[in-house]
Amino acid sequence: MGLDLVNYEAKAREAVKAFWGNREAARKKQIEAGKADQGERAGVTSGKNMDGFIALILDIIRANGLAHAEIHQKRAVLTLPGYFRPTKLWDLLVIHKGELIAAIELKSQVGPSFGNNFNNRTEEAIGTAHDLWTAYREEAFGKQPRPFVGWVMMVEDAPGSRAAVRDASPHFPVFEEFRGASYIKRYDLLCQRLVKEQLYTTAALITSERSAVSTGTYSEVSAMTGLKAFVAALAGHVAAEASRLE
Repeated sequence: MGLDLVNYEAKAREAVKAFWGNREAARKKQIEAGKADQGERAGVTSGKNMDGFIALILDIIRANGLAHAEIHQKRAVLTLPGYFRPTKLWDLLVIHKGELIAAIELKSQVGPSFGNNFNNRTEEAIGTAHDLWTAYREEAFGKQPRPFVGWVMMVEDAPGSRAAVRDASPHFPVFEEFRGASYIKRYDLLCQRLVKEQLYTTAALITSERSAVSTGTYSEVSAMTGLKAFVAALAGHVAAEASRLE
């Protein structure tokens, strides 16, 4: 029996349209209320920007054998115990028969401040995963197989994210692959290495221009960090866990 990838490309395009549409709707709502945030923050305060991608993930889970799993999306039930801190708030949790099946983070970044935000996202992604796997080792979730741990990143395709970036490292040279790399390329390298170092089961990078609000057009940088790799890995994990637990 093959995996069901639920026509993920079409649903991803709808998610991209929703991403840009929700940002603009949030910005307009704040302006109309007379209390608009500064800069890009006006587009993120609604908290709904990545909901289309969450809907896609839910379809994958339900279509591959875990339709009756507990799928948590509300803030009050999204925390897991940590090892270096008491708890960590995730974006999506899947629990079935008392076992953690999947924990997923969905993040986004639009310009203009790609530099500072890239560093913050990098530190957050690494720290979150290291904390979870250490807690798992210490049986914070009980004795169970390794859960699926996923990271999805949506980055605005813009001159600032595509341009070559210089780095200052006066004492030791940076790795060659980072020299002059754009922020989109750096996110791609980050996602690849998060998976290579087994910090995440899979990590996906999606780029899109603001004009995609009407088309849903998006791009992928490499096969390893593409959306197909993410949904296929998730579908496979869900199917395997469904077979084991049912």
